[in-house]
Amino acid sequence: MTDYANLPTPPSCVADFCLIPIGTPGPSVSNEVAAVQRLMKASGLSYSMHSAGTTVEGSWDLVMRLIGQAHTLVHQNGVLRIQTDLRIGTRTDKKQHFSEKVSKVESILAADGPTAQKSS
Repeated sequence: MTDYANLPTPPSCVADFCLIPIGTPGPSVSNEVAAVQRLMKASGLSYSMHSAGTTVEGSWDLVMRLIGQAHTLVHQNGVLRIQTDLRIGTRTDKKQHFSEKVSKVESILAADGPTAQKSS
């Protein structure tokens, strides 16, 4: 019988999250995003900001803690409500940095030759 109370979390994960501050004075959330990016940098975890969120990798517990800290930070900066969209990937067959996933697809596309166009 499985001991659910002591079931461990995965040793590592890649999480892609989009923290959405709700009820800011204007439509821009640049200051909130910048605050979260400062937190990401201070965390020491591997991360990458993109146009619709941030990808971060590390142990499950550290990644979840960091996303929780991002909520706390933005709340402390005066935002009363936050919604976060989150996708998490784990694997047990090998260790793979999130940038390797992108590089793999780029190498496949490069094999298409010079006629392939890059979207902008």
